[in-house]
Amino acid sequence: MASEHEQSFGLGVGNKSVKLADLNQSWHEAYLLEEAAIRKALGDLAVDVQHFGSTSIPTIKAKPIIDIAVGVRRFEDGLACVEPMASIGYVYAGSNIVPDDHIFGRDIQGDTRTHLVHVVEYGGPTWRNFLIFRDRLRREPDLAHAYEALKIELAAKYANDRASYTAAKKDFIQKILSEGA
Repeated sequence: MASEHEQSFGLGVGNKSVKLADLNQSWHEAYLLEEAAIRKALGDLAVDVQHFGSTSIPTIKAKPIIDIAVGVRRFEDGLACVEPMASIGYVYAGSNIVPDDHIFGRDIQGDTRTHLVHVVEYGGPTWRNFLIFRDRLRREPDLAHAYEALKIELAAKYANDRASYTAAKKDFIQKILSEGA
């Protein structure tokens, strides 16, 4: 069952599906509530916590899943986050899905993802890439809308295949990252 907050923020997409939602100004508030819970649970383990991904871009459609980056001092410190993150409802998906990224998910009834937390080395390449991409799209509306158009096209093509949807966005993302901040 979705929590009252998750329902009011319009969060949640089936784990393997791709469904974009219209811009929802409350996504930032949903992030702030989650950031506070994560900081409390992780204490000094979390050097920094940042909202990234499409729900952090205030002008475009997004999968209604709050993406959160948690920076830790060393990548290995991500394993120390497993128990505290479980205490606030996150399931550890491992670090072998994406290199240098401990992934945690929160679901509704185990099949509808609402939050995705990436625990990475603070200041490392993954951390920097998350923020460079987010900040470029926030600063450059034309770039953000080009990304949104790509996402709409890919969501129609890969509605039931999130892995292919994600892979198909990679070239666009890499181009932005290669151009730098």
